[in-house]
Amino acid sequence: MGHDRTPTRAWVVHPDIKSDRDRRDAVSALEEGVALAKALPDIEVIGSDVVRLPKAHAGMLFGSGKIEELRDQFKANEVELVLIDGPVSPVQQRNLEKAWKVKILDRTGLILEIFSDRARTREGVLQVEMAALSYQRTRLVRAWTHLERQRGGLGFVGGPGETQIEADRRAIDEQLVRLRRQLDKVVKTRTLHRAARAKVPYPIVALVGYTNAGKSTLFNRLTGAEVMAKDMLFATLDPTMRRVELPDGPEIILSDTVGFISDLPTELVAAFRATLEEVLAADVVVHVRDISHEESQNQADDVEAILTSLGVDDSRARIEVWNKLDLLSEDEAEARRQRAEREDGIHAISAISGEGLPRLLADIAEKLRSVRHEDDITLTFAQGKQRAWLFEQDVVQKEVQTETGFELTVLWTETQKKRFAGL
Repeated sequence: MGHDRTPTRAWVVHPDIKSDRDRRDAVSALEEGVALAKALPDIEVIGSDVVRLPKAHAGMLFGSGKIEELRDQFKANEVELVLIDGPVSPVQQRNLEKAWKVKILDRTGLILEIFSDRARTREGVLQVEMAALSYQRTRLVRAWTHLERQRGGLGFVGGPGETQIEADRRAIDEQLVRLRRQLDKVVKTRTLHRAARAKVPYPIVALVGYTNAGKSTLFNRLTGAEVMAKDMLFATLDPTMRRVELPDGPEIILSDTVGFISDLPTELVAAFRATLEEVLAADVVVHVRDISHEESQNQADDVEAILTSLGVDDSRARIEVWNKLDLLSEDEAEARRQRAEREDGIHAISAISGEGLPRLLADIAEKLRSVRHEDDITLTFAQGKQRAWLFEQDVVQKEVQTETGFELTVLWTETQKKRFAGL
């Protein structure tokens, strides 16, 4: 079969189940589901629905009347793929596929597809592959031959037709064992990668934020014509990093990261954290918010919770960016501007128009001046542990041996200086 470039016609359904209502409004949740679906390659979202349910039905998720109603809707619109924005059991998935004659992808499968597209580090790629295989293992019975399609990604959207299930399961188990072995090796050598990254003489500024907050637009804007950008990839760095020269400031490495998301399925947490490895190496973390979104505060809380779980503590230099001023009314935008000016470390901007960016860049430069600084240290021969730690952290710029020990020049952060003092 040749490569079929026609996009898969998809419909997004958000089941609004009374028993597990969360903070998020069902309509906002559906919008997020649609935005996630649009992040997949080769997908055309042609419709979406919120389906209100008193409770989830064990075998089919939805009631029989709603299933018939949706089947007619999908048939009329020639839908090939239904994305259900929530958890769907393998049994529910199989039954719904039989009833609707379409492929089903639940929230976990959808996020896995996106992660597979975004994972940059070797550890991230392995974690995503393992999560995908574990997920696939429970769902081997549900492939649809008539929807077979050659495409990239993990293959949930248009994977191969039905095959010998037991042979597949055995192959998946063997592959999982191989991946675990590879992952163990990668985790052992991770310190070597960190050391290589630490040798880059520029501070790292990481953009983080909820999915669709405008991080990539801001990244492209800052690495484009507005700032003198050297579009040069470092072999030891991820492809989403660029070297940028700040006006009246230092050169930096700007890093774009995968978008954060609420209700992340537990089996994906390790894969998600692995894709965010670069945040832990960042000197300044810039939290980009979509200030025009009605759930902006809840989204910000989700991002902060994930940053805390990653180990990004308060000692790390942080900046909050209120993006998408251009989507607000002039009165609302002005209110945000005034509040941001009053509060330290907050910037109201539009990545589209460029408003607020000079002040943001000046603040990044100011934060970085206090991030890394040079100190001279004298160590005795007996302080081998402290000397080894300094080299492990890759902060030693120069070392001279004296009669009593060593004189070192180090370039380090305040956090590293505190840790050294505690040794």
